[in-house]
Amino acid sequence: MENAQRLLIVDDDEMFCHVLSRALTRRGFDVSVAHDAEQALALAASSKPALATLDLKLEHSSGLKLLPELLDVVPDCRVIVLTGYSSIATAVEAIKLGAVNYLCKPVDADDVMAAFEHQEADPNIEVADNPPSINRITWEHIQKVLQEHDGNISATARALGMHRRTLQRKLQKRPVRR
Repeated sequence: MENAQRLLIVDDDEMFCHVLSRALTRRGFDVSVAHDAEQALALAASSKPALATLDLKLEHSSGLKLLPELLDVVPDCRVIVLTGYSSIATAVEAIKLGAVNYLCKPVDADDVMAAFEHQEADPNIEVADNPPSINRITWEHIQKVLQEHDGNISATARALGMHRRTLQRKLQKRPVRR
């Protein structure tokens, strides 16, 4: 990677931003950090980053909603979506909306660098022999319905036929791995 390349980190977790920013600055990047959508768009317009990491779940908005806006401001920017709440539905949407990669947190600077350097699809990627657990399928389905309702918890709960508080409790838990 070329030294002094501009990189934008968009994440509402200030400690994560600080650690990732320091690590990427040590690798020769000119790093800018934004903690919300408005700040991210302003920084993108002024610094024109070549690369960006974008958190899927920002405090007051969705990274999926910000992604096309960010690419409108900086069309050639390569964006990686990061999330602690991964699902197939959000990964597919992120790629459709223009992200070049999608990583599940926790990630470090090496993971981010590898994701930016990985430019082509890998047809030799390992395919799991066993199907996902029922808990994982449930998590994926909830995420898909939540995405269809633009993150509206009440509308999602009605669509799933469950109480809103029950859905909120399920969403507060980390997704199951398998």
